[in-house]
Amino acid sequence: MLLSSLIHELDYVKLQGPIYRNVSAIAFDSREVQTPNTLFVAISGFASDGHLYIDQAISKGASTIIVEKDVEVSSSVTIIQVKDARRALALLSDRFYGRPTERLNLIGITGTNGKTSTAYFIKSIYEQAGQNIGVISTIGTMIGDTLSAQNNTTPESLYLQQTFADMVAANIDHCAMEVSSHALNLQRVAYSRFNTGIFTNLSPDHLELHHDMEQYFQAKAQLFRMTSKHNIINADDPYGRRLISMCSGYSTEFITYGIDHDADIYASDIQYFADHSLYTLNTPSGRIDIKVNLPGTIYVYNTLAAISCAYADHLSLHDIKEGISAVTSIKGRFEVIHQDEDRKVIVDFAHTEDGLEKALLTLRPFAKGRILLVFGVYAADGETGKRKRSAMARVAAKLADLSIVTSDNPKEQNPEVIIEEISNAISKAEGNYYTRMDRKEAIELALKLSGPGDIILIAGKGHETSQIIGSREIPFDEAQIVQDFFKGGVGLSSGV
Repeated sequence: MLLSSLIHELDYVKLQGPIYRNVSAIAFDSREVQTPNTLFVAISGFASDGHLYIDQAISKGASTIIVEKDVEVSSSVTIIQVKDARRALALLSDRFYGRPTERLNLIGITGTNGKTSTAYFIKSIYEQAGQNIGVISTIGTMIGDTLSAQNNTTPESLYLQQTFADMVAANIDHCAMEVSSHALNLQRVAYSRFNTGIFTNLSPDHLELHHDMEQYFQAKAQLFRMTSKHNIINADDPYGRRLISMCSGYSTEFITYGIDHDADIYASDIQYFADHSLYTLNTPSGRIDIKVNLPGTIYVYNTLAAISCAYADHLSLHDIKEGISAVTSIKGRFEVIHQDEDRKVIVDFAHTEDGLEKALLTLRPFAKGRILLVFGVYAADGETGKRKRSAMARVAAKLADLSIVTSDNPKEQNPEVIIEEISNAISKAEGNYYTRMDRKEAIELALKLSGPGDIILIAGKGHETSQIIGSREIPFDEAQIVQDFFKGGVGLSSGV
């Protein structure tokens, strides 16, 4: 593609060098410059500054450089200075891959909890209706039957637009994707054309980036100004009700869902069981009974969000019912990884105060014995991290019979300090706990301590199969650890 065509709509401050030259690829990591005539975007990131790697990118074949700062390079290279390199990357990626979201029904899902399961419920409903749909989620990218891993909940704009193009090439018509607050603030989804936006809920998380709940809310709210057809909002969430007020002033149609407050689409006659829930779905065009094969109120809400999306796209109530019932499990979301006549072991991604509370409240009515909780808190900086650890510790003390406090992804932080902060907060709340630095040992201790009728909840990592300690990412599969424990015949006892 000619550079002149690629930058046609780019708002730049300064341009130096020829524009009638070919662009064969785009990169924002100098290590990924692999071909001549690559366009390199120098981004000032949190950990490093792409401007420091311009010479390296040029030496590997970059002939056009997008910058935010004044730089001096070879006269044969084209330099384009912009105010916002991340937004420029999003625009150029969208144009380079042929504006793929113009050919997709793009559905964006945002909120603190429930995004992944909502995406997979949507996928199942649309497939039941005979539609081709892809998913971009925390678990990975799903195109057809192929699941590909990714580093972020919402990939960087370059990878995102490439993924959209791959979906179009694979004859995918719809895409349900999680949209994180980071993605919205860091311009990863700029120039993506969303038909529908879905809001699940909002509770404290990522405050190391957003500083307070108001900033966090405003980051999420950006999505609902980017949609062209529908905004779908949880009417029972306080921030959802704020969003409803905001969306009432937009031209985009909005649909509300809920249980307790007036809503366009709502659940009634809810019955909760240990491994599923039943409810009557009420819509403006009729009622139908729904079975959800994941337990608890949170999955009633997540199915309502998915149903509202399908309803907005005029899918039938029959396909909706069948699509929801076809979902028997979602990786790392209240996933039962072992069950026998004595005990049940569940892995869940719950990594916030609200998520952990909902998971434990779901289990409590059906626990014949104790609830044993294995959890840590991922690394967050400063007072924000301390507040999160204390909040989750209080939930554990109140709702679990015994906690095994351990590491999650401590990254560069000292796991001993993290564990001590959690333990002190549990102790202050008069909860029972043990500590184990090694997460594998913590899981095995919970299994050893468990008895007949007990439920073991391993919270925080869910679908993840690695652990980040320092700068190393090491393999860590919780389901495999549990399976190995029982296969190995490790004795169950009360010893610690």
